[in-house]
Amino acid sequence: MNTEIFGVVATFIITVLLAIPLGRYIGKVYSGDKTWLDPIINPIDKLFYKAGGINPTKEMTWQQNLVALLVINLVWFLLSMLVLMNMSWLPLNPDSNPSMSADLAFNTTISFVSNTNLQHYSGESGVSYLGQLLLMFFQFVSAGAGMAACAVVFKAMKEKNSDKLGNFYVYFIKSCTRVLLPISAVIAIVLLFNGTPMTFQGKDQFISLQGDTVNVSRGPAAAMVAIKQIGTNGGGYFGVNSAHPLENPNYVTNMMENICIILIPIAMIFALGYIIKRKRFAWMIFGVMTIGFLLLVIPSIYQEMKGSNAIHKMGLVQKLGSMEGKEVRFGPAASAYWGITTTVTSNGSVNAMHDSFTPLTGMFAMLGMMINSFYGGVGVGFLNFYIFIIIAVFISGLMVGRTPEFLGKKIEAKEMKIAAIIALLHPFLILVGTAIASHLYAQNPTAYAAWLNNPGSHGFGEMLYEFTSSSANNGSGFEGLGDNTPFWNIACGLVMVMGRFLPIIGPVAIAGILAKKKYVPESAGTLKTDTSTFAIMIFAVIFIIAALSFFPALALGPLAEYFGMR
Repeated sequence: MNTEIFGVVATFIITVLLAIPLGRYIGKVYSGDKTWLDPIINPIDKLFYKAGGINPTKEMTWQQNLVALLVINLVWFLLSMLVLMNMSWLPLNPDSNPSMSADLAFNTTISFVSNTNLQHYSGESGVSYLGQLLLMFFQFVSAGAGMAACAVVFKAMKEKNSDKLGNFYVYFIKSCTRVLLPISAVIAIVLLFNGTPMTFQGKDQFISLQGDTVNVSRGPAAAMVAIKQIGTNGGGYFGVNSAHPLENPNYVTNMMENICIILIPIAMIFALGYIIKRKRFAWMIFGVMTIGFLLLVIPSIYQEMKGSNAIHKMGLVQKLGSMEGKEVRFGPAASAYWGITTTVTSNGSVNAMHDSFTPLTGMFAMLGMMINSFYGGVGVGFLNFYIFIIIAVFISGLMVGRTPEFLGKKIEAKEMKIAAIIALLHPFLILVGTAIASHLYAQNPTAYAAWLNNPGSHGFGEMLYEFTSSSANNGSGFEGLGDNTPFWNIACGLVMVMGRFLPIIGPVAIAGILAKKKYVPESAGTLKTDTSTFAIMIFAVIFIIAALSFFPALALGPLAEYFGMR
């Protein structure tokens, strides 16, 4: 038990120690400062600029940056639909995997373009090698797009008075070539040497100890696993994701992959401190996020190591904790830690089946996605947190009778309207989607019987989790849900696209509007946003707006299941 806890603590400490210098490096990349990779990467960047007709010295307004983001995502969407619906006759398909139906292709395309990676198919049997390579490409560019949008907001926060907020294409290319690609290459090599396959050959065969002939899927897995983790994508090469021994061979790779899940989200906070020259402000944000993270992860580890109440009632001893749905190689502590790190971010990869978590751990995993700003995804995690900062500044200003100001800019009605809409969008998408699904099932449970393997409170939790995961661009699921149907494919696809792009548009718009306003120098009466008092205010805003919005739904799902097992 002590060894398990030590492994979890060591994983988190190593993550933070790596994130601090990485954040400084990312800050230098976005600021245009010299880095040690410049001699190697500069020629590559110039090739992309030339091929795309990009002028890297031309800065854009916040509106132009958003248009660039949306246009390239539309192009990727059309390309993906074409490939996924025609995989059966396209090359690189040695296992003869079939093409996807239109609704499944729509869901998968939106899923990977939006950095969600919700998979309503089994990785090794549902997609050809060409499809896997295309989806791996999306794992790079969707993460890069989120980081680029965040860089635009960083630039806006730095400027005292300007409508020029950098160049989206430059931020995007730098995010991919100078951050995501180098780190992914290192991770892929480590995975390769630990046994993760990297080949274009088809299935292999071996004879098991009991004499059965087993066909083992393989393919270009190491590269996809690397970027799925470092880019908070989460889409696994194999159907069971990082619970598969070829995708996550041992405890060392488990630690490495888990570190990658929150490495860049944390590093982006320190990159902010470097860019706007406010390191204390960055540490305040990190502190709030970390406290929220620990409030979710500590009780989750305790619940999984304690075991299941239902099994205790049967008189069975659970010395190893709750091992249902867990990998024996990792145990309940590492599984619970992964379960929370993957849901507080937009990662969604799994090393255990979340459907088998004890009820409260399942609830904490959902809460991580519902709050969606304790670290969050690469780039977009801070954008979600930025909305809470704006709301907290506005409320704090009203409480002390002053015009709300943030970094020397007055926050007025327009910014607050945008912030309020974005803050309420997430609960709206999750709760409305869950309500529609619950209504359909309740009205005709026979017709929709294939949806739920576990009717009752757990079945409700499965539907709530699916829409929560979709809206948070997470991609994990309570896999007792039969989700590969036209309803779930289309409904989740719509939720994913709105849950991805509207929360990006809102913060970029607010930051762009504030950047153009007159700068007001700080005075003795200025609200300090880098103090513990303001940190408490942000935490209160997150709790009231995000957490309490979902309490009734959680009471019907995991909380009802928990008390039903007492």
